[in-house]
Amino acid sequence: MRSRHLLRAALTALAVLLGFLGPLGPGAATAAPAAAAAEPVRIMPLGDSITGSPGCWRSLLWNRLQDAGHTDVDFVGTLGPQGCGQPHDGDNEGHGGALVTDVASRNLLPGWLAATRPDIVVMHFGTNDVWSNRSPETVLAAYGTLVDQMRASNPGMKVLVAQIIPMNPATCDECAGRVVALNERIPDWARSKSTPESPVIAVDQWTGFSTASDTYDGVHPNASGDEKIAARWFPALAGLLAGDGSGEPGEPGEPGDPDDPGRDEAACTASFRVTSSWQGGYQGEVTVGNTGTGPISGWTVRIVLDGGGRITHAWNGVLEAGADGSAAVRNAAWNGTVPAGSGVSFGLVASADSAPAAVACSATAA
Repeated sequence: MRSRHLLRAALTALAVLLGFLGPLGPGAATAAPAAAAAEPVRIMPLGDSITGSPGCWRSLLWNRLQDAGHTDVDFVGTLGPQGCGQPHDGDNEGHGGALVTDVASRNLLPGWLAATRPDIVVMHFGTNDVWSNRSPETVLAAYGTLVDQMRASNPGMKVLVAQIIPMNPATCDECAGRVVALNERIPDWARSKSTPESPVIAVDQWTGFSTASDTYDGVHPNASGDEKIAARWFPALAGLLAGDGSGEPGEPGEPGDPDDPGRDEAACTASFRVTSSWQGGYQGEVTVGNTGTGPISGWTVRIVLDGGGRITHAWNGVLEAGADGSAAVRNAAWNGTVPAGSGVSFGLVASADSAPAAVACSATAA
C-alpha cells in the first residue's frame, strides 16, 4: 500500500513538472483541451400517417431549415425514413392509423421519448380520432396527457401542435365539420397549457389547405399539400431554434392618441376564396390586408353569402352571425395587430349551394 502511495505521489509531481515545462517541441500537442461540440437540437415529428407514411413534408422542412442555416438539428424518432426523393433526416414518430387518444390511454409516448430525448416536438395528430368521431374534448384531453409526458421527459420541452389539415373523405360526410370543431378549440387549449419554460404553440395548418387540390384522397397530402405543411411549420420552428421567444405574436404597442393629427390612417381590404367544397357547403378563406399608412390593432369583416346560405364555423376570428344569413368576423385576440402592408387570414365553413360571397373590411388604428 505504501509503495502505491509513493508511486502516485511521483506521478503527480511529474505531471506538475511537465506543466511548468510546457510543450516538449514544435510537434507536441497543445495543453488546452478542444472545445466540446454543441449538442444538436433534437426535434421529434409526432403524429399519424400524415406525419409518417411517408410524410414528405418532413423532408421539405428539413431542407428548408438547412438552407436557412439551421444545420445543428437532429430529427428523432423510433421510425426511419420512407424515401421522399431527396436527402433528409428521416427519423420520425409518425404511426400510420394511430389515434392520439389511444397513444395517450396506452401510455405509448414515454417509451418513444426515452429512446429519442427530443427538445422540440412537432405534432400533427388527431385525424384518425376525427374519423372515429372522438369528441374535441377527448382529443384535447389526450393532447394534455402527451404534453405532461413530454415535460416529464424534458421540463423545457417546446411543443408545436397543428390545427390539423382539412379532411373530406368519400366515406365520412361529417369529417369536414368535425375537423373544424376540433381546430377552433386548439389555440385556446395551447395558450392554457403553455408555460414560459415549456411553450405550447398552435400552428395553423388548416387555412388555405384544400382537400381537392392538396390531397390525393381527401385526407393525405399530395406534393402541393406537403409544400404547404412544411411552409406552415417552418416559421414557428425556426423561431424556436433562433431562441426568440415562444413563437407567439409580439405584444401590440400602446394605441396612439385619436386626436393626434399625425396619427396614421387605418384602412383594410378583404378578399374571399373557396378552398374546398362539397354538396350543400364549402370551406372558404378570407384574407385581410392592411392598406393604411400605419399598423392596425383590430379588424372586422362583414360577409354576405349568395344563395341564402349561412356561415356555420369560423377560425382565427370571432364569428358574429346575423339572423338574415349575413355575418361579421372580427379578429381574435392574437391576430388583430397587422403592420402596414401585411395581412392575416381566417377560415370559415358555410352551408350554401353557391359559393360567392361579398366581403367588406373595417379597421381600428393602432
